[in-house]
Amino acid sequence: MKRAPEQAAASKGLVVPRSVAVIMDGNGRWAKQAGFARIKGHEKGISAVRTTVTECAQLGVSALTLYAFSEENWHRPKSEISLLMKLLERFLTQERATLMANQIRLVHAGRRARLSPKTLALLDATIALTAANHGMVLCLAISYGGRQEIVDAVKTLASEIAAGHVAREAIDEAAISERLYQPTLPDPDLLIRTAGEMRVSNFLLWQIQYAEIWVTPVCWPDFGKRELHAAFVDYGQRIRKFGKVL
Repeated sequence: MKRAPEQAAASKGLVVPRSVAVIMDGNGRWAKQAGFARIKGHEKGISAVRTTVTECAQLGVSALTLYAFSEENWHRPKSEISLLMKLLERFLTQERATLMANQIRLVHAGRRARLSPKTLALLDATIALTAANHGMVLCLAISYGGRQEIVDAVKTLASEIAAGHVAREAIDEAAISERLYQPTLPDPDLLIRTAGEMRVSNFLLWQIQYAEIWVTPVCWPDFGKRELHAAFVDYGQRIRKFGKVL
């Protein structure tokens, strides 16, 4: 008999966060250290995505947000961007069976304007395919920037105020939160960053106000269950006060 996620997590001594966000860093560094072209690191990184997504779903994480492609990444060489988009399209096609088998619902956070029609079509098709799934929500942050998300939310709010749909006096944190790309997702309890970099890189700036941060020197292509479990163990030892005195 298959055990419930809570039982599986408890058997491993893990405290599972409700919502997890991951900055998947180090693909290029991993490839360089191995003597490969940068794209080989990104290709190997897909395996790490599959492992992490599946394990999070099976352990009972409610929402997982992966930083797949930032707004700043558009400044990379066109050849690399093209290859990254092809890998994304491959993922959106080949991983559908994994998403369905684990009842994972896919959503997107980010700007759509610079994504190609083919990429958007595959993204929307996979989102539609998984829309009725009732397990973990997997949010792919693609063409995403934290500051850009806040700007877009404020623009939406300003338009609604100008149209008379919202009173200026009604603006509060909730009003902005409700206009973010994925307003129904819970704020991350845990932010994981690979490859040892100690920065948040314009990722979920509004949402990570009280996220616990866990950084590993392991590059993303080598990130697996062991590292994920280590992050959850460390998370379980944190005392979360949210600015209060306990």
